[in-house]
Amino acid sequence: MVRVKGGKMSQKRRRHLLKYAKGFRWGRKAKIKRAKEALLHAWEYAYRDRKAKKREFRALWQIQINAACRQLGISYSKFIYGLKKNKIELDRKILANLAQNHPQIFEKIVEKVKS
Repeated sequence: MVRVKGGKMSQKRRRHLLKYAKGFRWGRKAKIKRAKEALLHAWEYAYRDRKAKKREFRALWQIQINAACRQLGISYSKFIYGLKKNKIELDRKILANLAQNHPQIFEKIVEKVKS
């Protein structure tokens, strides 16, 4: 049987790996073993933080809505309860945007909730 040397594919695999490690510091951008290790960690953090990003934004929207509500004399929890009770289906992203960019509309929503 003919001997198969995997040189070409090995080089391709390593080159592909180093392409992703571009911009890393010290030996992690050039040395295969270090690059592979650094990439494994980087991809793990990226996966984790894609989930965390969603949590952070939701918390930010809640803070913005709370601040706007308190200026109009109602707490965040009472405001959300009122929205559900009056069957107003706006998510927190939209409410935060309204509170920040269109305070008149947000004020009308708060008045509806209060009554």
